[in-house]
Amino acid sequence: MDKILDTVIESLKDLGSENGNDNLINANLKTKLFGENGNLDSMGLVIFISDLEELIDEKFSKNLTLADDRAMSQKTSPFRNVESLCKHIENLLSD
Repeated sequence: MDKILDTVIESLKDLGSENGNDNLINANLKTKLFGENGNLDSMGLVIFISDLEELIDEKFSKNLTLADDRAMSQKTSPFRNVESLCKHIENLLSD
């Protein structure tokens, strides 16, 4: 889980640096990503997911689709905060 968290945080820091968003630059497990009080709008989320999928492929040698049917059909979005996203990625990697 630590490697997953490090990967998500790295991607958020890159995006935060590009957009001047200190909340993303200093992200932690509780950082809100998308939804109410989230740091990403819909376009920002798409860019983040795309960048993160590439980084996961590099670091884990596994090609994942983070915004798949499973993610979109969940009662609570895996993109609400860093912690929920890490758990989602962990589940996808273990499949």
